[in-house]
Amino acid sequence: MKKSSLIGLLAAALIAGVGSSGHFSASAEEPYQRDIDALRQSLLKYRDVYTAVRDGYFSTVGCVHYDGMKMEGHVDYQKGGMGIHFVNTSLVGPKPDPMRPSILMYEPRDGKLELIGVEWIVPMNSVKERPKLFGQDFLGPMEGHEPIIPKEFAHYDLHAWLFKENPLGLFAATNPEVKCEGYAFALAEHPTKLLTP
Repeated sequence: MKKSSLIGLLAAALIAGVGSSGHFSASAEEPYQRDIDALRQSLLKYRDVYTAVRDGYFSTVGCVHYDGMKMEGHVDYQKGGMGIHFVNTSLVGPKPDPMRPSILMYEPRDGKLELIGVEWIVPMNSVKERPKLFGQDFLGPMEGHEPIIPKEFAHYDLHAWLFKENPLGLFAATNPEVKCEGYAFALAEHPTKLLTP
């Protein structure tokens, strides 16, 4: 093998092993890591919230956070936030597209909105079994998140913290690092009631 060919192969292997942050990661060997990295890359344009609005994502205004309260028969949300949800209703349906999440999540910081993660929502009555993406089961089914989503909107959902480190995990429902304090529309939600499929 020519030296130049060997260098090319090594360079390709190096690029494949480096995540979007530019650093090697233990998770680089996970079966869905390449897809997750591709998703993250495809969403970089939405760091500009106006681009998100132009593409049909509209703000729910409230910066959602939870105090960690436990309620029997309700979703067990760890203490933390979700931020401000920008929803694209045209992407809410029975077949969630892994590359087109129905919700973008932003955190208010220094008078700006910073993209921190995404969420997919699937209406409960549109599927016969629990949805799954990237090997992860969706949470739910549950009622809607009042006052932002009417409680009658029974659904499953899945979060992915693609742009903000989450000590609870990439697919956790809340992120203790997300802060809503000081934001005029901070919205402390109670745990959402779980439903029987």
